[in-house]
Amino acid sequence: MSTCLIVGASRGIGLELVRQYAADGQRVIATYRKGSDGAALGALGARTIELDVLQEGFAATLERQLGGEALDLAIIVAGVAGPRSAQLSAPLRADFDRVMRTNVLASMQLIPVLAEPLAAGHGKLAVISSKMGSIGNTTDASSWLYRASKAALNSVLKAASTELGGRGIVCMALHPGWVRTDMGGAGATLAVEESVASMRRVIAAATRSHNGRFLNYNGEQLEW
Repeated sequence: MSTCLIVGASRGIGLELVRQYAADGQRVIATYRKGSDGAALGALGARTIELDVLQEGFAATLERQLGGEALDLAIIVAGVAGPRSAQLSAPLRADFDRVMRTNVLASMQLIPVLAEPLAAGHGKLAVISSKMGSIGNTTDASSWLYRASKAALNSVLKAASTELGGRGIVCMALHPGWVRTDMGGAGATLAVEESVASMRRVIAAATRSHNGRFLNYNGEQLEW
């Protein structure tokens, strides 16, 4: 039985990842931010860990909870959209800090903690990024704070892959598509079930040749 860790599983993509992996008989460890979310994850069969990535010392808390257990897969889902802007409007300092701390700093604090458990399980590491973080594909300035955070997350993943790849860990950034979740909105083109099922196929098929890549939910390679 494989063991997978989903960081940020309270809702949306994270919750659906837990649902699908657990339904397939995987052992799932799921983190959630608010106490009321834990029961739903537990009902799906996941081992739950309460974790707020904005709290000081959260990565050390997760490390203690994992207790050195080997991981076959870790997916960092936790993220926020921040203010939606259609043009170059300066973000408030509080918004900048919240978006960057959640979307970038949290992964930078988590990845070193996950390195040993993933190496022990010859596992895979995925971060949920966004095509909006692709510098090469940027054609407008909408939601530029979110774009900047996902571009930074991509850089974090790529840098981590240069070290972790040598330890047998396959690292990848994934664009989930435009998904109908609280973040994506009701007008999005993809059902969360379809997005997650597709990303799971991409993750399962990934080999060492995929280390350090930025991939669409259908497996297509994206431009950084």
